[in-house]
Amino acid sequence: MIGIGVDIVQIERIRRLLYRFGQRFPERILSVKELRDYNRLESDHRAAFLARRFAAKEAVAKAIGKGIGGVVAFVDIEIDHEHNGRPQINFGGHVAEYIQGLGGTDCQISIADEREYAIAFAILM
Repeated sequence: MIGIGVDIVQIERIRRLLYRFGQRFPERILSVKELRDYNRLESDHRAAFLARRFAAKEAVAKAIGKGIGGVVAFVDIEIDHEHNGRPQINFGGHVAEYIQGLGGTDCQISIADEREYAIAFAILM
């Protein structure tokens, strides 16, 4: 195991950021594919979607050991789903190379939300 990371996000905080910054906020956080998925959602589901993605990307960045900024950018971590619904992580930019340099071959993640909060837990192996 290389690292673990966890993050929790208050959904209302994300809702306020959306109100304040509009479309610029999801464009800063989401990959191109994630942004397409986000834009297909009804507006009342968007804050929870963003909160889950934000928590997941922060948890992955913590598992990498770098946090967001520098080597790791939000848009370089893409959260997708396998056919069975299981979350899958795709890396872009320099992140994939950096992880390989650490000896990383796999990153597992669990994402959940309930009413007010979204939480994610990541393990980099």
